[in-house]
Amino acid sequence: MKAGDIMTRNVITIDADSTVAEAAKRMLDHRISGMPVVDPQGRVIGVISEGDLLRRAETGTERRASWWLGLFAGASSQAEHFTKAHGRTVRDVMSAKLISVDENAPLNEVVHLMESRRIKRVPVLRDHDVVGIISRANLMRVLATLEPGAVTGSVDDKTIRERVLAAYAEQPWAPDFGENVVVKDGVVHLWGSVRTESQRNALVVGARNVEGVKDVVDHIDVVSPVAEGFVGW
Repeated sequence: MKAGDIMTRNVITIDADSTVAEAAKRMLDHRISGMPVVDPQGRVIGVISEGDLLRRAETGTERRASWWLGLFAGASSQAEHFTKAHGRTVRDVMSAKLISVDENAPLNEVVHLMESRRIKRVPVLRDHDVVGIISRANLMRVLATLEPGAVTGSVDDKTIRERVLAAYAEQPWAPDFGENVVVKDGVVHLWGSVRTESQRNALVVGARNVEGVKDVVDHIDVVSPVAEGFVGW
């Protein structure tokens, strides 16, 4: 899937010279938490969100300067906070550092960008023009419509076992589990031992996500390295 496949196409935008009050009203009217800011040619120049409007002088939530804050925050940072709290236009308070994705960007790149930049939404561009927006809600809608592990046809036990072992082989945390995977009538039985509960859970989840698997029965023992040292003692 690509960004263009899941984005919201009817994008609500606002121009940079609109007032802060107009921006707040537009977000409330459309029940959105943020929107792109565009220039007269319709090109994105920033983003404004609820977070940009939290610390406002009108609501008494402006950041209060303190002597110790001045020791760590320079004049530039303090000036930015003042502008955010007292600015009258969208241009004054918006986040001007534009973070966007191309409509052909794969979803893993979109998610990585949102995680690494700690953002909740990202505009989708086509030749510098905004054509959509992706939020966390868009990703949740995709997840809700998928049926992981759905069986498209009958798969024999031998093929299922090979697929499970191949899936484990791709994971650096997975132990050599060759003799501990038994498949009967599409049901995967996992035996053997691992050192952590997280490994055990991951092995079960990994098997469940293999196409053709009807169920997974967990027989795995969790044996800590300390306990292993006392075996046969």
